[in-house]
Amino acid sequence: MQIIDALAEVSDRYRALFVDLWGCVHDGVRALPGAVEALEAYRARGGRVILVTNSPRTRAGVAAQIAHFGVPGTAYDDIATSGDSARVAMFDGVVGGRVWHLGQAHDAAFFEPPAILERPRAIERVALDAAEGIVCTGPLDPMVDPDVLRPEFQTAIAGGLKLLCANPDIVVDRGEIREWCAGALAALYTDMGGESLYFGKPHPPIYDLARRRLAKVEAVPDAEILAIGDGPGTDAAGAMGEKLDLLFISGGLAATETGTSPSGRPDADRLQRFLDAEGLAPTYTIGRLR
Repeated sequence: MQIIDALAEVSDRYRALFVDLWGCVHDGVRALPGAVEALEAYRARGGRVILVTNSPRTRAGVAAQIAHFGVPGTAYDDIATSGDSARVAMFDGVVGGRVWHLGQAHDAAFFEPPAILERPRAIERVALDAAEGIVCTGPLDPMVDPDVLRPEFQTAIAGGLKLLCANPDIVVDRGEIREWCAGALAALYTDMGGESLYFGKPHPPIYDLARRRLAKVEAVPDAEILAIGDGPGTDAAGAMGEKLDLLFISGGLAATETGTSPSGRPDADRLQRFLDAEGLAPTYTIGRLR
């Protein structure tokens, strides 16, 4: 594993990047300037960039969100979202037609049928006692411990309901504030004996979608794709599972554990101990994407 200081040190070895968003390109509040500049420079040299995010939003929704954060369209070619992968599965009927929705009002677009399906199943949002399944786009309040849902989950599990998880992330950092994500609810549901279905990183469906998005721009073999991300159990585990080279961002979710300094370089010994404990073997590590 090689520690680098800039994407440009290794990017010429790859024709395309699969890049995580939260913690790598933005912090949930604003774009990270060094990351945007690095991606724009890579694309200027002919490289392709597919943003691969566990956001439950649609591709259009993520594009609008990151534009608000200050991430310009010049920094990427296309976007693959966990939400789009999960939406296709939902409209194929994997959790039934009547669903109990766990999420916030801004996730309403998740229930709009994707254009790629010719005959999407009708989906109706109902109360838990009338539901055939659960669609989880996130907690109602990201600051509240998922454990508060135990009573509802016990009822759902007793009824044999499956939970569709639109975002496998457990937590994210919005600026300096750590928030719970849909993945935390799905993990609790599974721990309680329920069945959770995942479509984002580290699971294969989102990578299949990312490859399809990339193929529309340029055909690139896996050996020439570099995955970039900061989530040990999502970005890193997913890239390794897909046998993609990985640039691990140590200054994101694992900044404390890896001793990544404010200037962006990890402590080599603490980094190695962390990677060993997590069972990770990235091709490269960088403190911050730049």
